[in-house]
Amino acid sequence: MPFRRGGRQIERICDALCSPAPYQTMMHESPGDTPMPSLETMGEIMSRLRAALFPGFFGNTRVSRHSLQFHMAANLDSIFTLLSEQIRRGVCFTCAETKSMRAHCGSEAEEKAAAFLKALPGIRDMLAGDVNAAYAGDPAAKTPGETIFCYPSVTAVTNHRIAHALHTLGVPLIPRIISETAHSATGIDIHPGASIGERFFIDHGTGVVIGETCIIGSGCRLYQGVTLGSVSFDKDEDGVLIKGLPRHPILEDDVTVYAGATVLGRVTLGKGSVIGGNVWLTRSVPPGSFIKNSFMD
Repeated sequence: MPFRRGGRQIERICDALCSPAPYQTMMHESPGDTPMPSLETMGEIMSRLRAALFPGFFGNTRVSRHSLQFHMAANLDSIFTLLSEQIRRGVCFTCAETKSMRAHCGSEAEEKAAAFLKALPGIRDMLAGDVNAAYAGDPAAKTPGETIFCYPSVTAVTNHRIAHALHTLGVPLIPRIISETAHSATGIDIHPGASIGERFFIDHGTGVVIGETCIIGSGCRLYQGVTLGSVSFDKDEDGVLIKGLPRHPILEDDVTVYAGATVLGRVTLGKGSVIGGNVWLTRSVPPGSFIKNSFMD
């Protein structure tokens, strides 16, 4: 029988889709009809943040040092307004998902947005070091500006620095949206919880995975296809995964991990170590190590 609009076929499909069985995970009901965070608005916020962090490269590309103060103030004011609302929506989303309620979500969101804006100069300084590391570390880069405008690494690390600052402030959901936006655009997957030191560079970048509890020191460099992941997941007595345990690698300062290497578990790569391509590593190594064997456990 051909499908027809209306009639019993539509009613049966509607009844099946409205069955309450899967609603525990497949339907979201916001408290007080608060909308979900807007991906479109988050895109605008990130565009405005890029313009604030890299003036002249993004946003109004005709900005000058004489007009910078004016453009920056207007941009930051818009970021505060937009971000406060998205944080509020993220808090309400989490309340609905966890069946918990928070009072004064609006004022809490504004406080967190204000604290984030205060962190922007520090984020900018960290990104300046990342840009210089990309330029110094890649002979194909002709200028630092080329890495800002073209390199997926700089895009992903910019998103991460922003997402990590929000994550540190306890902002729910929004940091993950920011990190997954960069993941989709660049193929570089950095959890917002990962702590990354200054002068960080990912060469090429496609397929890099950096887990939630990673700690990466200053001056580290990764190549494409590197995984800094977990070797196992602890469960409670009911068999449910325990969230938030330290389970990802620690890289001390000036560690290099070459393409395709996999480092798993809460292991420490000592300062100045070099991990060769396609190495599988599940144990700590002392400072200054050069690991080139395919499997080290």
